[in-house]
Formats: sequence, structure tokens, C-alpha cells
Amino acid sequence: MKLVPLGDRVVLKQLVAEETTKSGIVLPGQNKEKPQQAEVLAVGPGGMIDGKEVKMEVKVGDQVIYSKYSGTEVKIEEDEYIIVKQSDILAVIE
Repeated sequence: MKLVPLGDRVVLKQLVAEETTKSGIVLPGQNKEKPQQAEVLAVGPGGMIDGKEVKMEVKVGDQVIYSKYSGTEVKIEEDEYIIVKQSDILAVIE
């Protein structure tokens, strides 16, 4: 199954959080927050959204930081994805 976002939506795959610190301390699972870093898997076409021209500025393969409480989490088969509006993406990691 393939997710194809509409409008100014972007499909993200959350990056895996590190389970050990740089000094080698193992972090227990319940104390970790989900990272707000993700990889872009699919990008909508953009276009006219609510009467405004929206140009898509991210592309497939970009690593991004997105707003903490944004988007919709979707589980397809065993994989989890997040669908957000492009405006919920705060930065591209270079």
C-alpha cells in the first residue's frame, strides 16, 4: 500500500530515537519523548490551498523537524507514519 498525500500534506516516517547516550548510559523507554525529527516519504502536489498558492518546499528524502503536536499518526500494516501540513514543518536538516 502506498500513501499519496493531497494538497499541501507531507507523509513523514519518524526517525528512531537513540536508546543510549553518548557516554553509554541506556535510557529506559518510558522516559523518552518521541523525537520531532522525521524523513519525508511523500509530498503532495501543493497548488491553490484556501485561495493561496502553496509551493512545496520539501522533497522526498529530506530530514525535517516538525511541530510537536501536529499531524495525524497513521499505522499501515506494521509501519507508522505521520501526515502533516507543510506549514507544520519547522526546518530541514542539512
